[in-house]
Amino acid sequence: MAIIGFIGLGNMGGGMAANLVKAGHEVRAFDLSPPALAAAVAAGCQAVAGAAEAAAGADAVVTMLPAGKHVRQIYETALVGSAKAGTLLIDCSTIDIASARAVAAMAQAAGLEVVDAPVSGGIAAAQAGTLTFMVGGSADAFALSEPILAAMGRAVIHAGPTGAGQAAKICNNMLLGATMIATCEAFVLAQKLGLDPQTFYDISSKASGQSWSMTSYCPVAGVGPETPADRNFQGGFATALMLKDLKLAVEAAQGADASIPMAANAAALYQAFAGLAGGALDFSAIITLLDGRLTR
Repeated sequence: MAIIGFIGLGNMGGGMAANLVKAGHEVRAFDLSPPALAAAVAAGCQAVAGAAEAAAGADAVVTMLPAGKHVRQIYETALVGSAKAGTLLIDCSTIDIASARAVAAMAQAAGLEVVDAPVSGGIAAAQAGTLTFMVGGSADAFALSEPILAAMGRAVIHAGPTGAGQAAKICNNMLLGATMIATCEAFVLAQKLGLDPQTFYDISSKASGQSWSMTSYCPVAGVGPETPADRNFQGGFATALMLKDLKLAVEAAQGADASIPMAANAAALYQAFAGLAGGALDFSAIITLLDGRLTR
């Protein structure tokens, strides 16, 4: 089993680190939040005083951080220079492609292996160890990362060279964000046309309108499997995080000269919703903006 440093123990990282412990790895954990660090210790991790200490002597280091600027800072100030030659760095954050490539180049110049491996699945999957990992990096680095990632997920897919994992995640969440809005609009219109939400769900979930947003993450309470809609939109995937991902997609599209009008409109709607105090709610709560419960 490996010695693994883990930096970033939030809603996603905490469950991921716990699953590495369950798989028999020695996990040296660090987070700026004392409660998050305490929860990791309760799950069997060893607390360390800083990111550099988490990296020193480790076989691999996993980072799960909010944005590209945080990943760049950790790599510059703690990982490169503290990690021994040959250490595998696995960044599971969702960040811009340019930052992913920049930190990879920095790490490789220092003799370190590196992959970008953003995740899909949400908090429940992080806790259950059923995440999907989209991995960017060399074939050799992917081979090193696969058994570690497999302890935290059920699907580990090599997307291509450095940055390809982030590209896949950005495109995936762009699709999810736009699909959720369309799903919410369909439920709102169906109800205004006199259709019972459960009846509409029973029809659409078995017809051509079926999607993950409909059948696995329905935005209407009491319809389909339990989702954040059944918990007043608490927990799940915060609107602020979906907005971040959509902005990354818009930024990437501008750099690639790609037209993504649906995603741009989705980003504008989520921006409006976040501005009305919806940022901390699950992203499916945007239905409350569309059905009039939350006024613009």
